[in-house]
Amino acid sequence: MASDLYTVMLWEQAVAEFNDCVMPYVREQEAKYNNHPDLPMRREEWNNFTDMLCKDNRISDWQYENWSQPDVCDGDCYHRRS
Repeated sequence: MASDLYTVMLWEQAVAEFNDCVMPYVREQEAKYNNHPDLPMRREEWNNFTDMLCKDNRISDWQYENWSQPDVCDGDCYHRRS
């Protein structure tokens, strides 16, 4: 995987990219069904996203294994859209 990297993405950068690139799709899927946050889907998408970052050597193995999920995965930011 991605060990001994010289530069890595910070958690805040990953969350911003996740919110910009993945969450629009997630919200679209939620709107199709009941227009409520699907927290398991959000968490799975975050896990898939960080897995992709690690495999692309954008984050380290340690980051992949230790990062917490962003607030949006708990539904806290569902109605706060920019």
